[in-house]
Amino acid sequence: MEAAGYWIAAVVAAALVGMGKGGVPVVAMLAVPLMALVMSPVMAAGLLLPVYVVSDIFGLYAYRHAFDRRVLAIMLPGAIVGIGVGWATASVVPEAAVTLLVGLIGVVFALNLLIRRPVVADPKRPEVAPGLFWGALTGFTSFVSHAGAPPYQVYTLPLGLSKAVFAGTSTIAFAVINAVKLVPYYALGQLSVASLKVAAVLAVPAAIAVFAGVRLVQWMPERLFFQVVTWALLLISAKLVWDGVAGLA
Repeated sequence: MEAAGYWIAAVVAAALVGMGKGGVPVVAMLAVPLMALVMSPVMAAGLLLPVYVVSDIFGLYAYRHAFDRRVLAIMLPGAIVGIGVGWATASVVPEAAVTLLVGLIGVVFALNLLIRRPVVADPKRPEVAPGLFWGALTGFTSFVSHAGAPPYQVYTLPLGLSKAVFAGTSTIAFAVINAVKLVPYYALGQLSVASLKVAAVLAVPAAIAVFAGVRLVQWMPERLFFQVVTWALLLISAKLVWDGVAGLA
């Protein structure tokens, strides 16, 4: 029964990762918490990283014509720096503290969008300094627990991107981030031959889910899409706050 529960959780987690790479908002962030029900969160993050990378390949193909070059050019250098900081501080920064911080940022931002104004209003030009900051925070939190979506969305949601460009830019950004993370994850011993074999199996449902996610994004009305993004950000961020407080306690 334990083995059955492990594989059920793993396949569902892989499908969530795939749908996230297909552009469905935030669902990929559920993968590590789901796998944490059957293994340690650190092991879960290491196991799922190759699944993210394989899913990224299909996501890159699906959104190869829909992305914002300026957003990527601004955020990715910051994200790579953030990954480096995460690697350098991996042994001293409590994961629970980072989880709590990410959750608080996401909750405050989502509530501001829901209470004060429509989800997409007064589009802003992507500015360099804020983009580097939120990019660095995205890279750092993604390195710690694959939880880079909240800080990423704090920067990108006010830009007024179309849903296809928003999904494509997100997919490309996190594809680069995940590829860069392979090096420190390997150096820290979070990747192994055994985990890569499991990841190879999980790549199948993840790849199928990528294209299911693309279809869902195409079908969903644009206003509804961004409402889903914002509510998903709020709910996931609230879960991160809960997990962070519990971890620190």
